[in-house]
Amino acid sequence: MSNTFDVIVIGSGPAGSAVATSSAKEGLRTAVIDEREYGGTCPLRGCNPKKVLASAATMIDETERMKGKGIERSATINWQDLMEFKRSFTEPVPDAKEKSFKKAEIETLHGKAQFIGENTIKVGEKTLDAEKIVIATGAKPAPLPIDGAEHLAYSEDFLELDQLPNRVIFVGGGYISFEFAHIAARAGSEVHIIQRGGQTLKAFDPDMVDLLQKKSKEIGIFIHLNSSVKEIQQNGTEYVVKAKQDDNEVSFHGDLVVHGGGRVPQIEDLQLDKAGIESSKTGVTVNTYLQSVSNEHVYAVGDVADTKGYPLTPVGEMEGKIVSHNILNKTKQEANYHGIPSVVFSEPKMASAGLSEIEAHEANYNVEINHQDITDWFTYSHTNDGPASVKIIVDKNTDLILGAHMIGGKADELINYFAMAIQLNIPVSKLKSVIYAFPTGVSDIPSML
Repeated sequence: MSNTFDVIVIGSGPAGSAVATSSAKEGLRTAVIDEREYGGTCPLRGCNPKKVLASAATMIDETERMKGKGIERSATINWQDLMEFKRSFTEPVPDAKEKSFKKAEIETLHGKAQFIGENTIKVGEKTLDAEKIVIATGAKPAPLPIDGAEHLAYSEDFLELDQLPNRVIFVGGGYISFEFAHIAARAGSEVHIIQRGGQTLKAFDPDMVDLLQKKSKEIGIFIHLNSSVKEIQQNGTEYVVKAKQDDNEVSFHGDLVVHGGGRVPQIEDLQLDKAGIESSKTGVTVNTYLQSVSNEHVYAVGDVADTKGYPLTPVGEMEGKIVSHNILNKTKQEANYHGIPSVVFSEPKMASAGLSEIEAHEANYNVEINHQDITDWFTYSHTNDGPASVKIIVDKNTDLILGAHMIGGKADELINYFAMAIQLNIPVSKLKSVIYAFPTGVSDIPSML
Protein backbone atom coordinates (compact mmCIF):
# COMPACT_ATOMS: atom_id res chain seq x y z
CA MET A 1 0.00 0.00 0.00
CA SER A 2 1.22 3.49 -0.84
CA ASN A 3 2.53 5.58 2.01
CA THR A 4 1.46 8.83 0.37
CA PHE A 5 -1.57 10.60 1.84
CA ASP A 6 -3.55 13.75 1.33
CA VAL A 7 -3.72 14.39 5.09
CA ILE A 8 -1.78 12.96 8.01
CA VAL A 9 -2.93 13.79 11.54
CA ILE A 10 -0.56 13.31 14.46
CA GLY A 11 -2.74 12.77 17.52
CA SER A 12 -6.13 11.09 17.94
CA GLY A 13 -7.78 13.36 20.50
CA PRO A 14 -10.87 15.50 19.83
CA ALA A 15 -8.91 18.12 17.84
CA GLY A 16 -7.10 15.63 15.61
CA SER A 17 -10.15 13.43 15.21
CA ALA A 18 -12.16 16.39 13.93
CA VAL A 19 -9.64 16.93 11.13
CA ALA A 20 -9.23 13.26 10.25
CA THR A 21 -12.92 12.40 10.04
CA SER A 22 -13.78 15.51 8.02
CA SER A 23 -10.93 14.86 5.59
CA ALA A 24 -11.85 11.22 5.07
CA LYS A 25 -15.52 12.06 4.66
CA GLU A 26 -14.62 14.32 1.74
CA GLY A 27 -12.62 11.57 0.05
CA LEU A 28 -9.10 12.59 1.06
CA ARG A 29 -6.70 9.77 1.78
CA THR A 30 -6.12 10.20 5.49
CA ALA A 31 -3.96 8.66 8.22
CA VAL A 32 -3.92 9.09 11.99
CA ILE A 33 -0.85 8.46 14.14
CA ASP A 34 -0.73 8.18 17.92
CA GLU A 35 1.97 6.81 20.19
CA ARG A 36 -0.58 6.23 22.96
CA GLU A 37 -4.07 4.76 23.06
CA TYR A 38 -6.48 6.28 20.57
CA GLY A 39 -8.81 8.89 21.99
CA GLY A 40 -6.58 11.60 23.46
CA THR A 41 -6.38 13.25 26.85
CA CYS A 42 -9.96 14.46 27.37
CA PRO A 43 -11.85 11.15 27.12
CA LEU A 44 -9.06 8.99 28.54
CA ARG A 45 -6.96 11.00 31.00
CA GLY A 46 -8.73 14.33 31.47
CA CYS A 47 -12.18 15.90 31.25
CA ASN A 48 -14.43 12.86 31.19
CA PRO A 49 -12.87 10.67 33.92
CA LYS A 50 -12.32 13.78 36.04
CA LYS A 51 -16.01 14.67 35.74
CA VAL A 52 -17.03 11.20 36.96
CA LEU A 53 -15.00 11.66 40.14
CA ALA A 54 -16.01 15.30 40.56
CA SER A 55 -19.69 14.38 40.29
CA ALA A 56 -19.27 11.92 43.16
CA ALA A 57 -17.67 14.69 45.23
CA THR A 58 -20.63 16.96 44.39
CA MET A 59 -23.05 14.34 45.68
CA ILE A 60 -21.13 14.11 48.94
CA ASP A 61 -21.26 17.88 49.29
CA GLU A 62 -24.99 18.01 48.56
CA THR A 63 -25.70 15.43 51.23
CA GLU A 64 -23.48 17.03 53.86
CA ARG A 65 -24.89 20.53 53.50
CA MET A 66 -28.49 19.26 53.84
CA LYS A 67 -27.89 17.34 57.07
CA GLY A 68 -30.30 18.67 59.67
CA LYS A 69 -32.47 20.16 56.93
CA GLY A 70 -34.35 17.03 56.00
CA ILE A 71 -31.45 14.70 55.18
CA GLU A 72 -30.25 12.40 57.95
CA ARG A 73 -27.83 9.91 56.46
CA SER A 74 -24.26 10.70 55.47
CA ALA A 75 -22.77 9.50 52.22
CA THR A 76 -19.19 8.31 51.71
CA ILE A 77 -17.10 7.57 48.63
CA ASN A 78 -16.05 3.99 48.00
CA TRP A 79 -12.95 4.78 45.98
CA GLN A 80 -12.54 1.34 44.42
CA ASP A 81 -16.15 1.27 43.21
CA LEU A 82 -15.90 4.81 41.93
CA MET A 83 -12.74 4.01 39.95
CA GLU A 84 -14.37 0.93 38.48
CA PHE A 85 -17.32 3.08 37.43
CA LYS A 86 -14.92 5.64 35.94
CA ARG A 87 -13.17 2.95 33.90
CA SER A 88 -16.50 1.90 32.40
CA PHE A 89 -16.31 5.19 30.50
CA THR A 90 -12.61 5.25 29.64
CA GLU A 91 -11.69 1.65 28.83
CA PRO A 92 -13.98 1.26 25.77
CA VAL A 93 -12.69 4.47 24.15
CA PRO A 94 -9.45 3.39 22.38
CA ASP A 95 -10.97 0.40 20.61
CA ALA A 96 -14.14 2.28 19.70
CA LYS A 97 -12.12 5.23 18.38
CA GLU A 98 -9.89 3.05 16.23
CA LYS A 99 -12.88 1.16 14.85
CA SER A 100 -14.55 4.45 13.94
CA PHE A 101 -11.41 5.57 12.10
CA LYS A 102 -11.23 2.32 10.16
CA LYS A 103 -14.91 2.48 9.31
CA ALA A 104 -14.24 5.92 7.84
CA GLU A 105 -11.38 4.35 5.84
CA ILE A 106 -8.75 6.26 7.78
CA GLU A 107 -5.43 4.42 8.05
CA THR A 108 -4.41 4.01 11.69
CA LEU A 109 -0.81 3.85 12.83
CA HIS A 110 0.62 3.37 16.32
CA GLY A 111 4.00 4.78 17.23
CA LYS A 112 6.05 7.93 17.65
CA ALA A 113 5.89 10.30 14.70
CA GLN A 114 8.94 12.34 13.72
CA PHE A 115 9.45 14.76 10.88
CA ILE A 116 12.26 13.93 8.45
CA GLY A 117 11.26 16.49 5.82
CA GLU A 118 8.88 19.38 5.29
CA ASN A 119 6.00 17.02 4.48
CA THR A 120 7.51 13.66 5.39
CA ILE A 121 7.10 11.72 8.63
CA LYS A 122 8.69 8.58 9.97
CA VAL A 123 6.76 6.21 12.24
CA GLY A 124 8.86 3.24 13.29
CA GLU A 125 10.18 1.78 10.04
CA LYS A 126 7.54 3.48 7.89
CA THR A 127 8.04 6.68 5.96
CA LEU A 128 4.90 8.65 5.13
CA ASP A 129 4.33 11.65 2.89
CA ALA A 130 1.35 13.97 2.80
CA GLU A 131 0.28 17.19 1.16
CA LYS A 132 -0.98 18.40 4.55
CA ILE A 133 0.16 17.34 8.02
CA VAL A 134 -1.79 18.35 11.11
CA ILE A 135 -0.08 18.35 14.51
CA ALA A 136 -2.57 17.58 17.29
CA THR A 137 -0.35 16.02 19.96
CA GLY A 138 -1.78 18.00 22.87
CA ALA A 139 0.07 18.97 26.03
CA LYS A 140 1.97 17.35 28.86
CA PRO A 141 2.86 18.38 32.43
CA ALA A 142 5.40 21.20 32.48
CA PRO A 143 8.84 20.23 33.79
CA LEU A 144 9.35 21.68 37.25
CA PRO A 145 12.79 22.79 38.51
CA ILE A 146 12.54 20.80 41.73
CA ASP A 147 15.07 18.42 43.22
CA GLY A 148 13.37 15.06 43.46
CA ALA A 149 10.83 15.89 40.73
CA GLU A 150 10.89 12.21 39.78
CA HIS A 151 8.72 11.58 42.84
CA LEU A 152 5.85 13.62 41.39
CA ALA A 153 2.70 11.84 40.30
CA TYR A 154 0.69 13.33 37.44
CA SER A 155 -2.98 13.97 36.84
CA GLU A 156 -3.39 10.76 34.89
CA ASP A 157 -1.80 8.84 37.78
CA PHE A 158 -4.35 10.35 40.16
CA LEU A 159 -7.14 9.25 37.83
CA GLU A 160 -5.89 5.65 37.99
CA LEU A 161 -5.36 5.34 41.75
CA ASP A 162 -6.64 2.03 43.11
CA GLN A 163 -6.42 3.43 46.62
CA LEU A 164 -6.70 7.09 47.57
CA PRO A 165 -3.85 8.01 49.96
CA ASN A 166 -4.61 9.54 53.34
CA ARG A 167 -2.49 12.65 52.62
CA VAL A 168 -2.23 14.27 49.19
CA ILE A 169 -0.09 17.28 48.29
CA PHE A 170 -0.61 19.25 45.08
CA VAL A 171 2.28 21.31 43.73
CA GLY A 172 0.77 24.30 41.94
CA GLY A 173 -2.52 26.13 42.34
CA GLY A 174 -4.16 25.64 38.95
CA TYR A 175 -7.51 24.12 38.03
CA ILE A 176 -6.19 20.54 38.06
CA SER A 177 -5.06 20.93 41.67
CA PHE A 178 -8.33 22.48 42.82
CA GLU A 179 -10.55 19.97 41.03
CA PHE A 180 -8.63 16.97 42.36
CA ALA A 181 -8.25 18.54 45.80
CA HIS A 182 -12.03 18.87 46.14
CA ILE A 183 -12.42 15.24 45.09
CA ALA A 184 -9.75 13.96 47.48
CA ALA A 185 -10.93 16.05 50.44
CA ARG A 186 -14.51 14.84 50.10
CA ALA A 187 -13.25 11.29 49.82
CA GLY A 188 -11.56 11.71 53.20
CA SER A 189 -7.96 12.68 52.46
CA GLU A 190 -5.95 15.43 54.08
CA VAL A 191 -5.12 17.79 51.21
CA HIS A 192 -2.54 20.54 50.72
CA ILE A 193 -2.14 22.89 47.73
CA ILE A 194 1.25 24.61 47.50
CA GLN A 195 1.25 27.72 45.30
CA ARG A 196 4.47 29.49 44.36
CA GLY A 197 2.91 32.94 44.01
CA GLY A 198 0.29 34.87 45.90
CA GLN A 199 -2.65 33.98 43.65
CA THR A 200 -4.11 30.67 42.56
CA LEU A 201 -6.24 30.09 39.44
CA LYS A 202 -4.86 33.17 37.69
CA ALA A 203 -7.09 32.77 34.63
CA PHE A 204 -10.21 33.40 36.72
CA ASP A 205 -11.74 36.42 38.41
CA PRO A 206 -9.88 37.05 41.70
CA ASP A 207 -13.10 37.78 43.62
CA MET A 208 -14.49 34.38 42.63
CA VAL A 209 -11.16 32.72 43.39
CA ASP A 210 -11.17 34.22 46.89
CA LEU A 211 -14.58 32.66 47.55
CA LEU A 212 -13.44 29.27 46.22
CA GLN A 213 -10.33 29.38 48.40
CA LYS A 214 -12.44 30.18 51.45
CA LYS A 215 -14.78 27.27 50.71
CA SER A 216 -11.80 24.99 50.04
CA LYS A 217 -10.38 25.79 53.48
CA GLU A 218 -13.76 25.14 55.09
CA ILE A 219 -13.81 21.58 53.77
CA GLY A 220 -10.29 20.94 55.05
CA ILE A 221 -8.04 21.86 52.11
CA PHE A 222 -4.89 23.65 53.23
CA ILE A 223 -3.76 26.32 50.74
CA HIS A 224 -0.20 27.60 51.11
CA LEU A 225 0.50 30.76 49.11
CA ASN A 226 3.91 32.29 48.34
CA SER A 227 5.45 28.87 48.87
CA SER A 228 8.07 27.77 46.36
CA VAL A 229 8.76 24.02 46.36
CA LYS A 230 12.49 23.32 46.32
CA GLU A 231 12.77 19.60 46.95
CA ILE A 232 10.78 16.39 47.26
CA GLN A 233 12.26 13.59 49.34
CA GLN A 234 11.04 10.05 49.79
CA ASN A 235 11.30 8.46 53.21
CA GLY A 236 9.90 4.95 52.92
CA THR A 237 6.27 5.30 51.88
CA GLU A 238 6.16 8.97 52.88
CA TYR A 239 7.12 12.01 50.84
CA VAL A 240 8.51 15.20 52.33
CA VAL A 241 8.01 18.37 50.29
CA LYS A 242 10.39 21.15 51.26
CA ALA A 243 9.48 24.70 50.30
CA LYS A 244 10.47 28.27 50.92
CA GLN A 245 7.48 30.18 52.33
CA ASP A 246 8.23 33.88 52.35
CA ASP A 247 11.62 33.77 54.09
CA ASN A 248 11.05 30.54 55.99
CA GLU A 249 11.86 26.92 55.19
CA VAL A 250 8.78 24.71 55.61
CA SER A 251 8.07 21.03 55.09
CA PHE A 252 4.92 19.14 54.17
CA HIS A 253 4.43 15.41 54.67
CA GLY A 254 2.22 13.32 52.42
CA ASP A 255 1.62 9.92 50.86
CA LEU A 256 1.26 11.27 47.31
CA VAL A 257 2.62 14.42 45.64
CA VAL A 258 0.78 15.46 42.49
CA HIS A 259 2.03 17.77 39.75
CA GLY A 260 -0.41 20.65 39.40
CA GLY A 261 2.03 23.18 37.97
CA GLY A 262 0.62 23.62 34.48
CA ARG A 263 1.11 21.98 31.10
CA VAL A 264 3.21 22.65 28.00
CA PRO A 265 2.79 21.68 24.33
CA GLN A 266 3.98 18.17 23.51
CA ILE A 267 6.36 18.90 20.65
CA GLU A 268 9.84 17.97 21.85
CA ASP A 269 9.98 14.55 20.11
CA LEU A 270 8.54 15.65 16.75
CA GLN A 271 11.86 16.99 15.40
CA LEU A 272 10.12 20.06 14.04
CA ASP A 273 13.41 21.59 12.94
CA LYS A 274 13.81 18.92 10.25
CA ALA A 275 10.61 20.21 8.66
CA GLY A 276 11.42 23.88 9.15
CA ILE A 277 8.53 24.29 11.58
CA GLU A 278 8.87 27.25 13.92
CA SER A 279 7.75 26.87 17.52
CA SER A 280 8.01 28.48 20.93
CA LYS A 281 7.49 27.37 24.51
CA THR A 282 3.75 27.89 23.92
CA GLY A 283 3.52 25.64 20.89
CA VAL A 284 3.76 25.50 17.10
CA THR A 285 3.85 29.02 15.71
CA VAL A 286 0.79 29.40 13.48
CA ASN A 287 -0.99 32.18 11.64
CA THR A 288 -4.65 33.07 12.16
CA TYR A 289 -5.60 30.16 9.88
CA LEU A 290 -3.77 27.70 12.20
CA GLN A 291 -1.15 27.07 9.52
CA SER A 292 2.54 26.96 10.36
CA VAL A 293 4.13 30.32 9.61
CA SER A 294 7.23 28.59 8.24
CA ASN A 295 5.89 25.43 6.52
CA GLU A 296 2.74 25.73 4.42
CA HIS A 297 2.19 21.96 4.50
CA VAL A 298 1.69 21.93 8.27
CA TYR A 299 -1.16 22.96 10.57
CA ALA A 300 -1.47 22.72 14.35
CA VAL A 301 -4.62 22.46 16.48
CA GLY A 302 -5.52 22.18 20.14
CA ASP A 303 -3.14 22.52 23.07
CA VAL A 304 -0.08 22.16 20.82
CA ALA A 305 -0.81 25.32 18.79
CA ASP A 306 0.40 28.75 19.89
CA THR A 307 -2.91 30.63 19.69
CA LYS A 308 -5.09 32.86 21.84
CA GLY A 309 -7.33 29.89 22.66
CA TYR A 310 -7.44 28.34 26.10
CA PRO A 311 -6.33 24.68 26.34
CA LEU A 312 -9.90 23.38 26.33
CA THR A 313 -11.49 20.49 24.43
CA PRO A 314 -14.14 22.67 22.70
CA VAL A 315 -11.37 25.00 21.51
CA GLY A 316 -9.44 22.08 20.03
CA GLU A 317 -12.54 20.74 18.30
CA MET A 318 -13.33 24.19 16.89
CA GLU A 319 -9.77 24.56 15.62
CA GLY A 320 -9.99 21.11 14.06
CA LYS A 321 -13.08 22.15 12.12
CA ILE A 322 -11.36 25.36 10.99
CA VAL A 323 -8.33 23.45 9.70
CA SER A 324 -10.55 20.89 7.98
CA HIS A 325 -12.43 23.68 6.24
CA ASN A 326 -9.20 25.37 5.15
CA ILE A 327 -7.66 22.15 3.83
CA LEU A 328 -10.79 20.99 2.02
CA ASN A 329 -11.78 24.32 0.53
CA LYS A 330 -8.33 25.89 0.14
CA THR A 331 -9.70 28.90 2.04
CA LYS A 332 -8.48 30.99 4.93
CA GLN A 333 -11.08 30.70 7.65
CA GLU A 334 -9.94 32.07 11.01
CA ALA A 335 -10.54 30.75 14.50
CA ASN A 336 -12.65 32.92 16.80
CA TYR A 337 -11.94 32.68 20.53
CA HIS A 338 -14.46 35.33 21.55
CA GLY A 339 -16.40 34.46 24.70
CA ILE A 340 -15.40 30.80 25.05
CA PRO A 341 -16.32 29.61 28.57
CA SER A 342 -14.11 27.80 31.04
CA VAL A 343 -15.11 25.95 34.22
CA VAL A 344 -13.33 24.71 37.34
CA PHE A 345 -15.24 21.60 38.43
CA SER A 346 -14.71 22.07 42.12
CA GLU A 347 -17.69 22.27 44.48
CA PRO A 348 -18.92 24.94 44.25
CA LYS A 349 -18.00 25.30 40.59
CA MET A 350 -16.33 28.40 39.22
CA ALA A 351 -16.76 29.65 35.65
CA SER A 352 -15.72 32.44 33.34
CA ALA A 353 -16.36 33.69 29.81
CA GLY A 354 -15.23 36.79 27.95
CA LEU A 355 -13.19 39.69 29.29
CA SER A 356 -12.04 40.11 32.85
CA GLU A 357 -12.82 43.31 34.73
CA ILE A 358 -9.26 44.54 34.20
CA GLU A 359 -9.27 43.67 30.49
CA ALA A 360 -12.54 45.52 29.94
CA HIS A 361 -11.20 48.67 31.59
CA GLU A 362 -7.89 48.45 29.72
CA ALA A 363 -9.80 48.20 26.43
CA ASN A 364 -11.52 51.51 27.31
CA TYR A 365 -15.07 50.17 27.25
CA ASN A 366 -17.75 52.19 28.99
CA VAL A 367 -18.10 49.50 31.61
CA GLU A 368 -20.87 48.64 34.03
CA ILE A 369 -19.98 45.98 36.61
CA ASN A 370 -22.84 44.06 38.19
CA HIS A 371 -21.24 42.14 41.06
CA GLN A 372 -23.66 40.36 43.40
CA ASP A 373 -23.54 37.88 46.24
CA ILE A 374 -26.40 35.53 45.34
CA THR A 375 -25.91 32.95 48.10
CA ASP A 376 -29.22 33.92 49.71
CA TRP A 377 -31.22 33.60 46.50
CA PHE A 378 -33.72 30.74 46.52
CA THR A 379 -31.77 28.81 43.86
CA TYR A 380 -28.95 28.28 46.36
CA SER A 381 -30.53 28.73 49.78
CA HIS A 382 -33.10 25.95 49.32
CA THR A 383 -30.26 23.42 49.11
CA ASN A 384 -28.03 25.28 51.59
CA ASP A 385 -25.58 25.84 48.73
CA GLY A 386 -22.82 28.39 48.88
CA PRO A 387 -20.95 30.47 48.28
CA ALA A 388 -22.62 31.81 45.15
CA SER A 389 -21.64 35.02 43.43
CA VAL A 390 -21.80 36.55 39.97
CA LYS A 391 -20.00 39.39 38.21
CA ILE A 392 -21.38 40.52 34.84
CA ILE A 393 -19.42 43.09 32.82
CA VAL A 394 -21.51 45.10 30.35
CA ASP A 395 -20.63 47.68 27.73
CA LYS A 396 -23.08 50.51 28.48
CA ASN A 397 -22.71 51.93 24.97
CA THR A 398 -23.88 48.76 23.19
CA ASP A 399 -25.81 46.90 25.93
CA LEU A 400 -23.62 43.87 25.18
CA ILE A 401 -22.05 41.56 27.75
CA LEU A 402 -18.26 41.73 27.71
CA GLY A 403 -17.55 39.15 30.40
CA ALA A 404 -19.24 36.89 32.92
CA HIS A 405 -17.67 35.39 36.04
CA MET A 406 -19.39 33.28 38.64
CA ILE A 407 -19.14 30.73 41.41
CA GLY A 408 -21.87 28.42 42.67
CA GLY A 409 -23.44 25.03 42.21
CA LYS A 410 -25.07 26.08 38.92
CA ALA A 411 -22.08 27.94 37.46
CA ASP A 412 -21.10 25.23 34.97
CA GLU A 413 -24.47 25.39 33.22
CA LEU A 414 -25.19 29.09 33.72
CA ILE A 415 -21.95 30.20 32.08
CA ASN A 416 -23.09 28.71 28.77
CA TYR A 417 -25.97 31.18 28.54
CA PHE A 418 -23.63 34.10 29.06
CA ALA A 419 -21.10 32.63 26.62
CA MET A 420 -23.89 32.37 24.05
CA ALA A 421 -24.83 36.01 24.62
CA ILE A 422 -21.20 37.12 24.25
CA GLN A 423 -20.52 35.04 21.14
CA LEU A 424 -23.79 35.94 19.38
CA ASN A 425 -23.89 39.59 20.49
CA ILE A 426 -27.23 39.21 22.27
CA PRO A 427 -28.04 42.45 24.14
CA VAL A 428 -28.77 42.46 27.84
CA SER A 429 -32.28 43.73 27.11
CA LYS A 430 -33.00 40.62 25.03
CA LEU A 431 -31.72 38.24 27.72
CA LYS A 432 -33.86 39.99 30.32
CA SER A 433 -36.96 39.76 28.14
CA VAL A 434 -36.83 35.95 27.84
CA ILE A 435 -39.37 33.98 29.93
CA TYR A 436 -37.37 31.23 31.66
CA ALA A 437 -38.63 28.09 33.41
CA PHE A 438 -39.01 28.78 37.13
CA PRO A 439 -37.65 27.96 39.65
CA THR A 440 -34.35 27.14 37.97
CA GLY A 441 -30.86 28.56 38.14
CA VAL A 442 -31.29 29.95 34.63
CA SER A 443 -34.40 31.90 35.67
CA ASP A 444 -32.07 34.05 37.80
CA ILE A 445 -30.41 35.55 34.71
CA PRO A 446 -32.62 38.69 34.51
CA SER A 447 -31.87 39.44 38.17
CA MET A 448 -28.17 38.89 37.59
CA LEU A 449 -28.36 41.57 34.89
